[in-house]
Amino acid sequence: MNPVLLFSVLLLIFFFAGIRIVYEYKRALKFRFGKYVKTLNPGFRWIIPVVETIQKVDIRVITINIVSQEVMTEDNVPCSIDGVVFFKISNAEKAVLEVEEYNFAITQLSQAALRDVCGKVELDTILSKREEMGKNIKTIVEHETSDWGIDIIDVKIKDIQLPENMRRMMANQAEAERSRRARIILAQAEEQAATALLAAGKMIDQSPSAIKLRLYQTLSNIAAEKNSTILFPFPEEVLPRNTKGKPE
Repeated sequence: MNPVLLFSVLLLIFFFAGIRIVYEYKRALKFRFGKYVKTLNPGFRWIIPVVETIQKVDIRVITINIVSQEVMTEDNVPCSIDGVVFFKISNAEKAVLEVEEYNFAITQLSQAALRDVCGKVELDTILSKREEMGKNIKTIVEHETSDWGIDIIDVKIKDIQLPENMRRMMANQAEAERSRRARIILAQAEEQAATALLAAGKMIDQSPSAIKLRLYQTLSNIAAEKNSTILFPFPEEVLPRNTKGKPE
């Protein structure tokens, strides 16, 4: 075989073996004999085969679930809480060189922070202030990951599982609260109705004609079903009247 042709084939093989494509949403760290050289930007890149290697890092927002954690709250209520962490690689070099398996490290940090934050507050606070709990967890996690070139975007608490007996007690408490509000509303309605009736009575009492019209209206309502007989033991004219706005 022609030596020139053989050399050309080997050269082509050597060239194609070093071709690397870096996508827009990734960065590639180039190592030469295991030593970091530089970070490759997106596009067509070539490295020296065997001598150089690359490690790609995704710089998009990454989501990691926080496995359900058994937490004992400050008021001694056991519960299981899980969540989700959103983070993004801001410095690919630090994310690879400063920490091993940053995904695993962030997961462990998030679990520890969740137990720490939720264990220092009462159950009512966790249930009513999830957003605040998530921000507190985020603050703890990003304090540790800032040296790794990782930005914590957000931390959300997804689900809170309570013991069955605690669920029943909370349901009873909510039912009692609704009953209390209903009674208060009913009492306020009675008070308003009594006030309106008192005002209407005073207004009717000032006019004999209004009293008579009200009497006729009441009789009309009673006789609507046509199954009642109304008897007057005395003439309507003997009913007490007040022509001057005061009782006689």
